[in-house]
Amino acid sequence: MKEVRLKVRERVLESTASLCPECLRLVGAEVFERGGKVYIRKSCPEHGTFEDVYWGSYELYERAKRYAHDGKRFENPRTKLERCPFSCGPCEAHLSHTALANLVVTNRCNLSCWYCFYYSDRVGYVYEPSLEDIERMLRYLRSQRPVPCNALQLTGGEPTLRRDIVEIVRIAKRLGFGHVQLNTNGIRLAEDRELAKRIAEAGAGTVYMSFDGVTPETNRKNHRYVPGILENARYAGMQLVLVPTVIRSSNMHELGEIVEFASRNIDVVRGVNFQPVSLVGRMPREERLRHRVTIPDVILALEEQTSGEISRYDFYPVPSITAVTHVVEALTGRPQYELSTHFACGMATYVFRDGERLVPITRFIDIEGLLEYLNESSVRLEGASVVERLRVLAGVRKFVDSKAAPKGLKVHALLFNALVRHNYRALAKFHHSSLFIGMMHFMDLYNYDVERVKRCAIHYVTPDLRAVPFCAFNVLPEHYREAMQRSYSG
Repeated sequence: MKEVRLKVRERVLESTASLCPECLRLVGAEVFERGGKVYIRKSCPEHGTFEDVYWGSYELYERAKRYAHDGKRFENPRTKLERCPFSCGPCEAHLSHTALANLVVTNRCNLSCWYCFYYSDRVGYVYEPSLEDIERMLRYLRSQRPVPCNALQLTGGEPTLRRDIVEIVRIAKRLGFGHVQLNTNGIRLAEDRELAKRIAEAGAGTVYMSFDGVTPETNRKNHRYVPGILENARYAGMQLVLVPTVIRSSNMHELGEIVEFASRNIDVVRGVNFQPVSLVGRMPREERLRHRVTIPDVILALEEQTSGEISRYDFYPVPSITAVTHVVEALTGRPQYELSTHFACGMATYVFRDGERLVPITRFIDIEGLLEYLNESSVRLEGASVVERLRVLAGVRKFVDSKAAPKGLKVHALLFNALVRHNYRALAKFHHSSLFIGMMHFMDLYNYDVERVKRCAIHYVTPDLRAVPFCAFNVLPEHYREAMQRSYSG
């Protein structure tokens, strides 16, 4: 009997541009649906066709896409648009301001993880900008318009290997950065509690810490240091965000346990930010499939591993929050931070510990209805009278079910303080009573989408005073990261 193979139908969703993984030629690409998943495919005239998974769920892709929003362009760009992503700086056509700036303070590291973008032993030189160069870079970030950069991550390498890391934090705070976080593996913080305290007292109260699992097998890099990190963070008054690099072949089975670990330490752990692995370098298709995981894969695994306590429908894409931005802008008449990243870059939710339960924010706030209402209201609020403004904002109450909220959480007061009084201490209180669960999938050469680069809001600041999108800086190292850092290395 002759075997009959049915061809799976494909549906093109978007046309974009991408890069050939072999020669970095800029090529046309299409994002398409097949069998309930979303893929990206591109063809190079010299090296042939490449295909990879873009998003592991078409359903969640379409749900996230509803919140797509192009944000504020730079009023003072650094470069002209020539060929995206080879003219970043940012260029005059970039569609998001810098929401978070990454400042590389060293490329030295006390670890050598295979999936890391870079470290000094691999590239063969040490890059450590001087304090003078660091201050110049930070001043440039604060000069950005229409929204000066206010959030900074000190990264590496391993930033705590610098003896002057405390002074770097002080410089950032002196120049007006409201939020300074330290991206670290935590080893030195576990070994030196006084260092942790001095860093926190200088103004870096948030530690963005590598944490790949709850067992020695999944978290080889710093598992034995975790108890010391938690103890010293409590001593220093630091807040931790756990950052698991999610690899299908390694730690997919522990995602629920990671969230449970974080929630048991909610007094010091503010969030978990899952990062599906970026497959740097050249890699055969079979090996990519073994490691590849996408944002929906993480969400669906969390749903399964928490027995539905955290659901796929609890997550919203990053640009959904622009509805809040527009309301605050209408009330203040001033440009505000606008998280207008591409909808496929990240998803997030908040959960609250209520006894032994984890309660996602969607269980007591109609997020979808609230965001729609805020978007509509932002137009009505412009130039409205005080009475009309209060009437519009009072309408927010109908989207809150206080009876379903965790005990002691005053949701109406938090929303009123944030939207009407613009009281960011109230927002801080919200963060301190909840656990942020997010995910950000940085690209590699196989799933590269130039439309995502155009909307990137996480930028690396460089000594030649540019702000380069994350997935240009790290995916095109010869063009950006290595070219720049080699020229400024000692």
